[in-house]
Amino acid sequence: MIDRREIETAYELIRGHVRRTPLLALDGRDFGLDVSALILKLELLQHAGSFKVRGAFTNLLMRDVPEAGLVAASGGNHGAAVAFAARGLGKPAKIFVPVVCSPSKIERIRSYGAELVVGGDRYADALVASEEWALESGALPIHAYDRRETLLGQGTVALEMEEQAPGIDSLLVAVGGGGFIGGIASWYAGGVKVVGVEPEEAPTLTRALAAGKPVDAPAGGIAADSLAPKRVGELMFPIARAFVSEVVLVSDEAIAEAQRTLWEKVRIAAEPGGAAAFAALLSGRYVPPPGESVGVVVCGGNTDAVDMGRKR
Repeated sequence: MIDRREIETAYELIRGHVRRTPLLALDGRDFGLDVSALILKLELLQHAGSFKVRGAFTNLLMRDVPEAGLVAASGGNHGAAVAFAARGLGKPAKIFVPVVCSPSKIERIRSYGAELVVGGDRYADALVASEEWALESGALPIHAYDRRETLLGQGTVALEMEEQAPGIDSLLVAVGGGGFIGGIASWYAGGVKVVGVEPEEAPTLTRALAAGKPVDAPAGGIAADSLAPKRVGELMFPIARAFVSEVVLVSDEAIAEAQRTLWEKVRIAAEPGGAAAFAALLSGRYVPPPGESVGVVVCGGNTDAVDMGRKR
């Protein structure tokens, strides 16, 4: 478990390196929702296009970085975040991504000056390659989700959210490896209903909760480059069991519709993983009690905005 004091300490370390991302208050009636408030936390406006930069800087500032630099495996967003943080602190970085990594994320990683290796079908393949490189080179591995510093950094989103919107009743959060929801749930510790949202094609936390431990799950679907590791992290799992109220699954079609809706109604260009939490509301997979104040984290925007309105 991690606590609020540790997250506050992490925030003091990284606050000069990350953006305090804004909120957008919407009228739920515009989306057919009976809620007293609908508030989006726009973490897609973070440096490197996602919340992942918070965990990246927390790792770099809390750990000793060797001369060999950093190594990370990623579906795309974590790699971009580590590359951005490494450039900001003057450290070399090598990033491994699978072939499903989107062109926009590959371009972003390269733009930050990191060495990039593309190979393997899924995140798990990139992780094995990165671990081999860490042993060979002595580089410091920065895990995308199963590392204490990573959870602490991601938890700073909830710290900001509580300061900006102290009255929310529930918060919807996308789940991949679970570092994001683990950090957020640790901050709220039951004070706000934290709802996990996963793609039907990548039900990592759903399978883990059913089995009573992290287990392998399918790793496919429209958001495979951000929400499809083999399994959730060992560190986040007890946090999820203690403080995540429920987990819902959304279809690829619902995610794509959420992307289109965010673009057409409020001109927010979210990637599939970034729109997943909002998809749970639009599709009715999460039905808030009447009058509930709902927060949604739009967690990533590394996509091509030109494609936002097109049908998939």
